[in-house]
Amino acid sequence: MALELKQGLKLSQQLVMTPQLQQAIKLLQLNRMELAEVINQELVENPILEENLEAPEHGNQDTETMGADGNIDPEKQQRQDEEAFAKDQNDDQKLLQGKDDFDWDAYIESFNTTSSSAPSMKEVNEDLPSFESVLTRSSTLEDHVRWQISMATMADDEMKFANLVAGNLNEDGYLIAEVSDLAHEVGLDVEDAEEVLNLIKNFDPIGVGSRNLKECLQIQSEFMNPRQPLVEEIIANHLGDLEKKNYNAIAKALSISLDQVIESTKLIMELEPKPGRSFHSGEGNHYITPDIYVYKVGDEFVISLNEDGLPKLKISPYYKDILSKAKTDAHSESGKDTKDYVQDKLRSALWLIRSIHNRQKTIYKVTEAIVERQQDFFIKGVQCLKPMILKDVANDIGMHESTISRVTTNKYMHTPVGVFELKYFFNSSISRTDGAESMASEAVKEKIKKLVSQENPKKPLSDQKIVELLKEDNINIARRTVAKYRDVLGILPSGKRKKLF
Repeated sequence: MALELKQGLKLSQQLVMTPQLQQAIKLLQLNRMELAEVINQELVENPILEENLEAPEHGNQDTETMGADGNIDPEKQQRQDEEAFAKDQNDDQKLLQGKDDFDWDAYIESFNTTSSSAPSMKEVNEDLPSFESVLTRSSTLEDHVRWQISMATMADDEMKFANLVAGNLNEDGYLIAEVSDLAHEVGLDVEDAEEVLNLIKNFDPIGVGSRNLKECLQIQSEFMNPRQPLVEEIIANHLGDLEKKNYNAIAKALSISLDQVIESTKLIMELEPKPGRSFHSGEGNHYITPDIYVYKVGDEFVISLNEDGLPKLKISPYYKDILSKAKTDAHSESGKDTKDYVQDKLRSALWLIRSIHNRQKTIYKVTEAIVERQQDFFIKGVQCLKPMILKDVANDIGMHESTISRVTTNKYMHTPVGVFELKYFFNSSISRTDGAESMASEAVKEKIKKLVSQENPKKPLSDQKIVELLKEDNINIARRTVAKYRDVLGILPSGKRKKLF
């Protein structure tokens, strides 16, 4: 069979991920604080960009933006802002393309660019305290333990071992390394290492450096005043039954009454199973600044994007002046280099401004679609949340599901009923036995949480009982689904929720 070469034409479409498109996609999935960081970084790297510090004066609003009641009409204001943005973009695009019909002198004169110096930075308010004066750093568990080690009397190898222990504590205060391995690393006998570890377990917080829960509770029980031999016995030999709340087995094994077991259990429950808890309790608190605000004004909901702290960008008139001069001196090599550099930065700046503007418009549209579909939620709360998927919103605003997914990632909405992540509004549906409209899974979780909160602690509801109660409310759900939702909500099984006292 002979080989031969052939030429052919083929027409096809394919998406090319240009750097500009990648940037636009990246901006979509950033939250407000992340976007502010990106903008500030661009302000540093791109001299063409500068922050627009001219705040609009609300007292001099154009009558075209006023409503019938004399207040600013948000829709008219948004339309006027978009028209102004489009005009600025058109002017800057002409600058980039170098069209001959553009009046450079009038344009540059309007920005008062007679000065030969670059735009100045923001004025610094000298009356305010320095940023460094308000910085704080909380002590970590490792720092706290090392500080106590430094005050203890130890040999050099013991001191090294103790510091290794401090460096191998998890956030709960437990030692996560083998004592023999740490002892071998510093050349210390295992017996001596155990003595050092016992010393550390007596540090503050009591029980730090323990290898398991039993060790932790045992060392704490020794500090009870007066000593409680029964408590120490239960911790040493019956911790498994205590976890299962099998109090009768403990009473039988120790030949004591059930009341004695219960009293000892109350004392054990006062001990701290996680000694390091107090040193990381603040790290779990995430303070959220909403990206979108939804207000109820009369019978309508008003959407407002949170742009506080977001620098308003504009093209620097100083560099526009440079570009216009470079055009008149385009024949010289220095003028050509200047023109190419400024045009490249101008192109990048224009794309960034356009991408940010499109991002804000997309977020607004997505929020508007969510609010339209979830009216009852914003009035009555979680129990009225409706099932909704990404495709529903994508069809409403004419965009792809992947775009909706990026827009709703890591962004939060402030509503009349609380602050929620945009992803929260997308839920699977749970059918109802009476044929009524399906419920959102989050609404079902809320019902399960409410049922558990109202149960009798001595007779907690089993998963099957919760299924039966939900059926009485015309909610059709399987027992395994209840168990899954209970785990998501952090609710223990009925056996571990049971209380005898």
